[in-house]
Amino acid sequence: MTSNIIADAKTPLALQNQPSHPGYFHILRQDSSESFSSKLIADRDFPKDSVVASLEGYVVSEKLYSTVQVSTTEHIELSSDLAYLNHSCQPTVYVDVEQRLVKALSDIKVGDELTFFYPSTEWEMAQPFQCWCGAPNCIRTVEGAHQIPADILGQFKLSKHIRSLVENS
Repeated sequence: MTSNIIADAKTPLALQNQPSHPGYFHILRQDSSESFSSKLIADRDFPKDSVVASLEGYVVSEKLYSTVQVSTTEHIELSSDLAYLNHSCQPTVYVDVEQRLVKALSDIKVGDELTFFYPSTEWEMAQPFQCWCGAPNCIRTVEGAHQIPADILGQFKLSKHIRSLVENS
């Protein structure tokens, strides 16, 4: 599905302007490369529950705004176009950190944006932000799962470590 060739091992493919998953999805840059307005767009249809991508080429990292929490103590930096997965309270994909896969939560069509619910993997965000998704169930401020009532979190598919942290809080 993906190429393991990285032209510059220190710079993620996504930042080298080389697609990491050609034919699967691409980055749509809507403004300057320094802004946070880019998004990931599907280049093919993905049926519900299908694998959109595997999490490959990641680096274990400290908690940053650009990392994904994969356990109660560990974060990874995605070294691919997956780094451009935006947050939504009506997500199209689920980042399955246990299986290291990105899976479709519903049928995704060519041209649809790929998004995930950040608190599904993040207990506490390194850099909280205001959500602009406009979904009816929008949480408004994305600070991590620790700030969201359990009944609201229950509306979303959550990673095992987040479910455990919710149960123990």
